[in-house]
Amino acid sequence: MSYDLAVWEGERPSSDQEAGERHNALYQQYIDADVDFPPTPTIAMFVEQLLRRWPDLDEVDEDDDEYEDIPWSTSPLIGEAAGPYIYFPMVYSRAEEASAYGVQVATRLGLNCFDPQEDRLLT
Repeated sequence: MSYDLAVWEGERPSSDQEAGERHNALYQQYIDADVDFPPTPTIAMFVEQLLRRWPDLDEVDEDDDEYEDIPWSTSPLIGEAAGPYIYFPMVYSRAEEASAYGVQVATRLGLNCFDPQEDRLLT
């Protein structure tokens, strides 16, 4: 089981409903697209800051104790980013700590952070 988080650039939605609609539109535009969009500098910076705390899965040997602490379900994490948007999965057992940190980083960078499981804008 995984826990997903969506983060994007742009004006802050005024409600959870508006955030959900914006998330859905961005997902369709960037993730479901047949075109690869390179991540924007701010989204790339967001990913870099997450990876400073926990590395990509493919950077750590599976036998290393550190491997169990990595919250990401995919690697490389930047591969989940497209343009001004990133939608990425985390292992459920590490999701609480990792998503809280993700919200902190997103807020610091002026990004929006959305929990699609609860259809809720995070702050």
